[in-house]
Amino acid sequence: MVHPFGNVPRQTPKQFLYSGNSQHLCNPYQSASDNHVVPQHHYTMKSHSPYAGSEDHETHKQYTLDSSAGSGCSRHDSPSSQSFHTGSSSPLSHEDSHSGSTNGNGSPVSASCVTEDPTDLKQKLKDLEAVMLGTDSVDSLEISVANQLSLEPEKWGHMMSMPKGTLKELLIACARAVEQNNSFAIDLMIPELRKMVSVSGEPLERLGAYMVEGLVARLASSGNSIYKALKCKEPKSSDLLSYMHFMYEACPYFKFGYMSANGAIAEAVKEEDRIHIIDFHIAQGAQWISLLQALAARPGGPPFVRITGIDDSVSAYARGGGLELVGRRLSHIAGLYKVPFQFNAVAISGNEVEEGHLGILPGEAVAVNFTLELHHIPDETVSMANHRDRILRLVKGLSPKVLTLVEQESNTNTAPFAQRFAETLDYYTAIFESIDLALPRDDRERINMEQHCLAREIVNLVACEGEERVERHEVFGKWKARLMMAGFRPSPLSALVNATIKTLLQSYSPDYKLAERDGVLYLGWKNRPLIVSSAWH
Repeated sequence: MVHPFGNVPRQTPKQFLYSGNSQHLCNPYQSASDNHVVPQHHYTMKSHSPYAGSEDHETHKQYTLDSSAGSGCSRHDSPSSQSFHTGSSSPLSHEDSHSGSTNGNGSPVSASCVTEDPTDLKQKLKDLEAVMLGTDSVDSLEISVANQLSLEPEKWGHMMSMPKGTLKELLIACARAVEQNNSFAIDLMIPELRKMVSVSGEPLERLGAYMVEGLVARLASSGNSIYKALKCKEPKSSDLLSYMHFMYEACPYFKFGYMSANGAIAEAVKEEDRIHIIDFHIAQGAQWISLLQALAARPGGPPFVRITGIDDSVSAYARGGGLELVGRRLSHIAGLYKVPFQFNAVAISGNEVEEGHLGILPGEAVAVNFTLELHHIPDETVSMANHRDRILRLVKGLSPKVLTLVEQESNTNTAPFAQRFAETLDYYTAIFESIDLALPRDDRERINMEQHCLAREIVNLVACEGEERVERHEVFGKWKARLMMAGFRPSPLSALVNATIKTLLQSYSPDYKLAERDGVLYLGWKNRPLIVSSAWH
């Protein structure tokens, strides 16, 4: 067989340690409800200036995030896209960020939680210290209250000194305050966090800008209206493709997923004359170019290849057109390599797929691909229909030669809000650190890439609940349980795939680590596993 990535010597992948955090372990599958307290304290995000493209601010050395209330956003092509814009203001407006609600008499109602009631104020101070320090000891704060009760409420923000802590500690404390609906602590911490974050700073400062934005978006609404507090003005599709290309080249995450999945498919269908690949999120179709090239060089001639590309209409924006663009591109490439080829477009979301959409024909060897997509399909915690497990059972009914699964190694599906926030912070810190190594901090392309390709995922994880939260990652142990319940069995990735990925990583930082366990590949940054690739039959 001619491998899709050429002949490379087998090398032993370097092992890396796994965090002791239970979120990263392969735990038995279990489901739980997401019971979150949605704060009723309302915030709005005000823009200091109208939306402008990046070219309007070339003279700024310091970039910050700026959003305003507006219509909701939708997930775009992988990598996901998010449209924040840069300006000279901070991630949250330096103006009053509280809502301008009014009371029954038409007079403005202050959004401040500091009141003139000493008893109420003492309780709020206790709440704040409990959030920040994890203790009920408030003697020092009570003394301060006793001495300062005569101050007007608006002066309390200046008199109160924020408990000292790192940016990470303050972010987690603020998330805990949001979960507890502690509006007094939130009022103190959000302005402080706003001063500590920047989209052109260190990795945690850049990530923190989007985490704070997510917290404010969460506070701005409740229920199904949560994410609609963000105004999403998409870049031109050509610019978005450029940002996605930067992301693809800067880090090996997508290359790892594409190469490992292609290797598993090539191995599974090496004796077949008719191949039908079903891709549940085909995006630009770039994954299949190298596989078509490899199949063209197969001894005895190439097989007939049919690709069914599934993608919802939202991704058409990133492509600048519908799935017919993907079909034409792949047909052209297949023609260059003299591979008999047919493309079947299914322009619906993955959770809507039924067997009739797939056009299965007798005599075909079926390969099904899920690359960073299955976590977008809602499960039993979102809908009684449980499309995630339904789709896996449907695919099993097709008797595929192979199913390839590439997913983020993260636990954000059923975790309570504060735990999910901490997991998101930990996971994306590693991603931002790896980007920091590849691109300068003041590089505008890096800023655009992070805003349009990563920020949407982050804000969705923090701000949204229910059907509006589409980012619902699970660790490999849970995916394994789902697949096995659907009737699948592991199909270990070959040593050739391992060696190919190892060769790929040699062109990147040694901080990228590759680990193999029971035929499953993990790609990580330092000691944090980030992406896992597996194959099933």
